[in-house]
Amino acid sequence: MTAPVVTGTHVLTGTHGTIAAREWSPPVPRSLALVVHGYGEHSGRYGELAGVLAGHGAAVYAPDHRGHGRSAGERVVIEDFEDVVTDLHAVAELAGAAHPGLPLVVIGHSMGGLIAARYAQRHGAGLAALVLSGPVIGDWRLPARLLAYDEIPDVAVSPAALSRDPAVGAAYAADPLVWHGPMKRPTLRAFERTLATVAGHGGVGALPLLWLHGDDDRLVPLPGSRPGVERLGGGAHTERIYPGARHEVFHETNRADVFADLTHFLDGALAP
Repeated sequence: MTAPVVTGTHVLTGTHGTIAAREWSPPVPRSLALVVHGYGEHSGRYGELAGVLAGHGAAVYAPDHRGHGRSAGERVVIEDFEDVVTDLHAVAELAGAAHPGLPLVVIGHSMGGLIAARYAQRHGAGLAALVLSGPVIGDWRLPARLLAYDEIPDVAVSPAALSRDPAVGAAYAADPLVWHGPMKRPTLRAFERTLATVAGHGGVGALPLLWLHGDDDRLVPLPGSRPGVERLGGGAHTERIYPGARHEVFHETNRADVFADLTHFLDGALAP
């Protein structure tokens, strides 16, 4: 049974303007979780995941990245992901000040997986575990393909690519906080630089790492992510690959299994 959850919002001063963050907290949290959303979306799409985590004892904090959701900045423009990592660390410090002494887990989806991986490289000493869902890491070729055009094609993310649940795609398509336009050149260049940075800065040592991925993910294909995850985890990571699942495993038709795998992993990672 899910514990009672208190939701709240925070506004922080980020590296390039204000950062809005959501909070979902149980009455007496035993851990902290940072949920790191993907490209073009926002943290409000992760209420169900946050409810599962809060029911498992975590105080959950989830920022909207610069240029996303309710945070400041030109829509979907990220010129340097290092600044996004710095903003995420500010949210971690906010959570730690509110709930001192609790272990911290970072859970990153898609672009958020790239941010979370870089966060673990920069701040891994303060983490208890890292979870990557459909992560943009390793060999992701979309930025290079789009940057080859003189003008970036006006092609938005297909809602049908997210999940086999048609309600997920319909809600995404109707969400005014989701970006439905083309990708932007500065962000694509930042993706290329940060993919190279993460690849060049080695693994995360003994930090427990869980990789979740759908084997029908056409936005961030599984074979491209694998070398990045294996490099980051040093071959010691835990992985769960879901047959038939698309990009957003936390919103998939089998998400109950995904949530069970996640909480089981966290039980082991957070054990005394």
